[in-house]
Amino acid sequence: MELILWRHAQAEDGEPDAGRALTAKGKRHAARIGAWLDGQLPEGCRVLVSPAVRCRQTADGLGRRYTVHEALDTGSTPERMLEACGWPDHRFPALLVGHQPQLGELAALVLAGARQPWKIRKGSVLWIQGSDAEDSQPFIRLAVGPELIGKLR
Repeated sequence: MELILWRHAQAEDGEPDAGRALTAKGKRHAARIGAWLDGQLPEGCRVLVSPAVRCRQTADGLGRRYTVHEALDTGSTPERMLEACGWPDHRFPALLVGHQPQLGELAALVLAGARQPWKIRKGSVLWIQGSDAEDSQPFIRLAVGPELIGKLR
């Protein structure tokens, strides 16, 4: 199973936290990464998104249907997020659009076997390839941010 982690793009400051919207820069970055991801995602990829406004707006940049899932909210845990997407046994890949520190901790848990304070920058994608063999470990297939995608297009 492939697991693609996409941290929401830059958001405005303010309260309530769940209602913070993307900034103009955040909208540009979400559209840039979303357009690129749309051409890269594997067939059958499921898209799960935090209910926070900034995450839904980031996912809108993809231009695909997505499912808002409470397990990706700001108060969630990496374990709940993995359970929600069925890692590592689900038949189809998953794209998770969420928050720090949960996404970084989830990446550490999957790749290093323990929660650690790994950082995923705003608007960036970390693509993890699961193992197909029992003795093989998951690995990072791609780590990219909106600035680099802008230069590649």
